[in-house]
Amino acid sequence: LSDLTATCEQKASDFESRQQLRSEEVEAINKAIEIISSGAVAGNSDKHLPSLAQQGGSSLAMLRSDTQNKMAQSRVVQFLSTKGRELNSRVLSALAERVSSDPFVKVKKMIKDLISKLMQESASETEHKGWCDTELSTNEQTRKEKTQAVETLHAEIDQLEASIAKLTEDISELTKAVAELDAAMSEATTLRLDEKAKNEQTIKDAGEAQTAVAQALTVLKEFYAKAGEATAFMQQQPAAPEIFDAPYKGLQSENGGAIGMLEVIESDFARLEADTTAGEATAQKEYDNFMTDSKVDKEAKSKDIEHKTAKKQDESEAMVTKKEDLEGTEKELDAALDYFDKLKPSCVDAGVSQEDRGARRKEEIESLQEALRILNGEDIA
Repeated sequence: LSDLTATCEQKASDFESRQQLRSEEVEAINKAIEIISSGAVAGNSDKHLPSLAQQGGSSLAMLRSDTQNKMAQSRVVQFLSTKGRELNSRVLSALAERVSSDPFVKVKKMIKDLISKLMQESASETEHKGWCDTELSTNEQTRKEKTQAVETLHAEIDQLEASIAKLTEDISELTKAVAELDAAMSEATTLRLDEKAKNEQTIKDAGEAQTAVAQALTVLKEFYAKAGEATAFMQQQPAAPEIFDAPYKGLQSENGGAIGMLEVIESDFARLEADTTAGEATAQKEYDNFMTDSKVDKEAKSKDIEHKTAKKQDESEAMVTKKEDLEGTEKELDAALDYFDKLKPSCVDAGVSQEDRGARRKEEIESLQEALRILNGEDIA
């Protein structure tokens, strides 16, 4: 950096020295022209050296023209140097150095060529700016759309995953409930069959017992009827010595007698049959109601399982599709981001904005055109 600074300072010093020397040269030439144009030289030349005067006039004109060109060239150097510093333009500063050392005709051509080149660059930069504006706008829209699409797909996938998890839990609980219903119905059926068999046996036994007791009652009643007849016959016989205190009538009158006892037993068996029959009817009705309700509940739960299973399948397929869409959209977003990175160097991170570069280019061209007018002898404001 110190070497570069020293080189720049040396060039600046050389340039100032050269400018000073050129100014002094122009001043000396103007003074020489003034002297040559006086009567002492020009007048005597016309009087004594006509042919030399003609030649001298031509030489004088050439000298005057060359002097004017050098003066114009010097003004251009000063003008370009000033503009180069004002605009921070390396183009104008570099041109100022070349103008100070190159011939006048070459300088004019050089400025014209540079104007043409800058105008072409300006047109190219304008075209490039239009292309950058279009590409950046399109890329920004693409990045926004793809970013929004990625966020939406993530949200939809999260929602589907939550729904599938809930459906899986619901299906598991419903399946468990159906299994419990099946077990309960199976157990109820087993208990009902056992209870029904026991009740039917009890009813049968009670019926058989009632039949047997009825038969026993018939036997006793027939016996006691005959015994009563025999006692009445004996009372019609002549009196005999009393051996017994009373006629024998059997056990029918003690504590209700045998017949009373059998009638109680017969009533107990009848009541047992009636109670068991009623209990069986009630138990069967309760079993039928339980089975009906359980079957309805099982059918509803089975349909719910079927519906939720189908919904889970649909959502699982939808989630696969969403994940594929997400993968594709993320690739498109990555491509848009990569393209934006490629656009940055020439369209975003160029150091100077397109507007500033265009404005500076315009001012450089105007400065060169002004310099050309100076070389052409036109006055500048």
